[in-house]
This record gives sequence, C-alpha cells and structure tokens, in this order.
Amino acid sequence: MNGKRLYLSNTDKKLAGVCGGIAEFFGIDPTIIRVLWIICSLLFGSGILAYLICWLVIPRQPGF
Repeated sequence: MNGKRLYLSNTDKKLAGVCGGIAEFFGIDPTIIRVLWIICSLLFGSGILAYLICWLVIPRQPGF
C-alpha cells in the first residue's frame, strides 16, 4: 500500500468536496469526476444518493 487515504477535499469543493477528494485520491482533474457523477445520476438515478452517502462516510482531512 502507498499510504494514500481518501478524504473530502477542503480546497476543491463545490458542495461537500466529495468529487474533489476522489479526484485528489486518483490524481485526476475533478471536472472529470463531476461530469461522470452527473452522467451516472442522470442515467442510473442513484448518483444523488451515492453522493450523500459518500459525504457522510468519507472523513474530512485532519487539521482542517
């Protein structure tokens, strides 16, 4: 393991920092994650519920 942890983003957030945190974890542009999340929400309808669950489950970065 490389020791990376998934956290909500404190610097790149629009709502709660879920997409920004996922993008930081994988080292990609947060816009890509946001677009994929919107597509999943529109096509499958579970994106909003998944976002809320991630918001509750993913911890904030320590020290903020």
